[in-house]
Amino acid sequence: MQKFKYTAVNMQKKKIKGIFIARDEEDLAKELAKQSLFLVSAKSYSGGTPSAFFTLGTGKVSHGELTSFCRQFAIMLNTHIPILDCLDILKVQPYSSYFRKILEVIYEDVQTGLLLSEALSKHAKVFPNFFRSMITVGELSGKLEIVLTSLADYYEKDAELRRKVKSALAYPSMLAAMTLGITILMLTVVVPTFRDTLSQMDVEVSGLTAIVYDVSDFVFEWWQIIIAVLILIAFSLFALSRTEFGGYAIDVIKLTLPIVKQIQLNMITARFARAFSLLLTSGMDLNEAMYAAEIVIGNKYLIKKYQEATEAVRGGMSLTNAFESYKLFPPMMIQMITIGEKTNSLDDVLMRSCTFFDAQVETTMASITNKIQPVMLLIMGAVVGILFLAVYSPMISIMTGLEVGY
Repeated sequence: MQKFKYTAVNMQKKKIKGIFIARDEEDLAKELAKQSLFLVSAKSYSGGTPSAFFTLGTGKVSHGELTSFCRQFAIMLNTHIPILDCLDILKVQPYSSYFRKILEVIYEDVQTGLLLSEALSKHAKVFPNFFRSMITVGELSGKLEIVLTSLADYYEKDAELRRKVKSALAYPSMLAAMTLGITILMLTVVVPTFRDTLSQMDVEVSGLTAIVYDVSDFVFEWWQIIIAVLILIAFSLFALSRTEFGGYAIDVIKLTLPIVKQIQLNMITARFARAFSLLLTSGMDLNEAMYAAEIVIGNKYLIKKYQEATEAVRGGMSLTNAFESYKLFPPMMIQMITIGEKTNSLDDVLMRSCTFFDAQVETTMASITNKIQPVMLLIMGAVVGILFLAVYSPMISIMTGLEVGY
């Protein structure tokens, strides 16, 4: 027996599409005829994930599309539209062609009798583990529309936090790029021009000017090798980051550097608190919620410690003691969890704490940006000043000599 995706017409010559299990096309035609349907065309149906070629091979659906999908799905469920009809509407919405193809497959799988969570589980590389876990919880608890609304809120707030971090880093990054660009321009255009002029005037150069000339010569002579080495280094670092060891090492560094550590820890804490609270609110028990929330941490070093803490909780240790023993989160988070456990309102306390840690990230980023900007401006001014001094000092010496002679 195999699945067929068919197109048939009824007695009123209306086209009907669907999926049917049969031995072969002949058997399919006979089964459809019993329903007064006449087979037009049929092909084998596997229900696999569509090609991810046009997603640059990532095979992922963007958080923006997931947010829109969850929000629209929840609204329709709240108006008591059946799940299958919701999917039928959603699969023709203006999402990316890749996402629409996936929704088409999910719709067809649900049409054959699969639960939504079962249909999503066939696309594990497309949908985050956290998302699929929440859909399962929603179906089991009968609160799918509430879970979908909460998921939409979660992805919106997470995306907003990421945007604020990127926005805060934009200006320092622009200053660094400008400094690099001006340096390259000076070494490759300005310095050679002045050097040719001075050589015609038979002026002897020394000190800082000679050093800058040597650097300019080096860049001109070896620029191809310099670019090749930089590309090789970038590629090597990227390849290393994709390995288990490299990814782990990078995550350790993120939690070691003084400035980066505070930002990373607050971002992870806010994301975990929001996700963990969402899982508990949806009816998942503590142990299952801890397992499902692991995916949102996103730092291999912390995940390893988190897994050890999870095992400790399963062994009977309180959540507060486990997180405190393995030093997973900031003291404020531990205190909030302690209050939540004592008052039996852990989900509510964690959701309220998200706002605090979101604000901490923004405050930290604003503080760091305010400190970095003047430093970057000083560096930029120093680099440009040194280069201009090296270039123009011989000219100033010539002009001084002429004035003295006059």
